[in-house]
Amino acid sequence: MTNRTRLFAAAGLAASLLALSGCKTKGDIVVDEGVGISAVRGVCPAVGVPDYTGDITLFRTPGATDAGSIDVTAALTNLRSTCDEANGGEKVLTQVGFDVLARRTDTRGARTVQLPYFVTVLRAGRAVIAKRLGTVTVSFADGQDRAQAHATGSATVDRVEATLPPEVRNRLTRKRKAGDADAAIDPLAQPDVRAAVARATFEVLVGFQLSEKQLGYNATR
Repeated sequence: MTNRTRLFAAAGLAASLLALSGCKTKGDIVVDEGVGISAVRGVCPAVGVPDYTGDITLFRTPGATDAGSIDVTAALTNLRSTCDEANGGEKVLTQVGFDVLARRTDTRGARTVQLPYFVTVLRAGRAVIAKRLGTVTVSFADGQDRAQAHATGSATVDRVEATLPPEVRNRLTRKRKAGDADAAIDPLAQPDVRAAVARATFEVLVGFQLSEKQLGYNATR
């Protein structure tokens, strides 16, 4: 349950732009001494785990949610990513890897448990443009209550769609002097610039594929 990155789709766009961590390079948006923006982030998406999808709980009794009925719990952790931004191709590939730490309540006998997970590409903080499902297998040895597994996934985004138009990039990075009429205007406060940045912003989200009941359990426990 540690080292998880949580991305909030409802967070403010300006804040999320400054917090993007996926494949960070010198092209990231940088505030230059509090006035203007000196660089615009590259095409690599941010990578993270949405709220309430980084844990999964299985119960022995269908429909039960009490602690005494818990069978297996697992947490997604150590999420890492690599991005091939520099390859120059039409598609930008992001590969992700993560660990799953699982625990069971009944340690009798060896046992394997399969846990479903997803890798989703989100655009502009709300539009799902791709989703892949996978399964990670966790193997418990006889007498052991803990087990660990590793899983991977990948996602691609279109380089052109993830690249800001030149005119928008120029408006974001143009140097402003104290005497300029627009010196105090944040370019991200302008609706057309804000919309263009949103359209070019992609996220790769990874989490357990949960049922509505499992998601509700995570949200309320």
